[in-house]
Amino acid sequence: MVKEYSRTQRVSEQIKRELAQIIHREVKDPRIGMVTLSDVEVTTDLSYAKVYFTTLNIDSDLEKDPSKLLNKISPMLRSLLGKKIRLRVTPELKFIYDNSLTEGMRISNLVSKVIKKDNNLK
Repeated sequence: MVKEYSRTQRVSEQIKRELAQIIHREVKDPRIGMVTLSDVEVTTDLSYAKVYFTTLNIDSDLEKDPSKLLNKISPMLRSLLGKKIRLRVTPELKFIYDNSLTEGMRISNLVSKVIKKDNNLK
């Protein structure tokens, strides 16, 4: 039996695809750098969307608050997104920095150190 996806899931996947292309092609600000969208959550009425992202700009101003710049240009991104997708209302975009990648790497390094220390004790 094939599990069907709800409309909000389909819309969130389409927003994720289109927004990734818009950020990659249209945004010329070098402070943004390499942004990868990890997830998009859309409300059931499709009026708001939380966009989770990661970035590789570790040494820039974005490290302090990476979502600040993207939230600042979100009206422009929303306008460009509205031209790409066909919805009655284009959702308001709220960018949230997803630190799960960096946390995963940090935990992996801690585990590796503990294993190495444990092997040295034997």
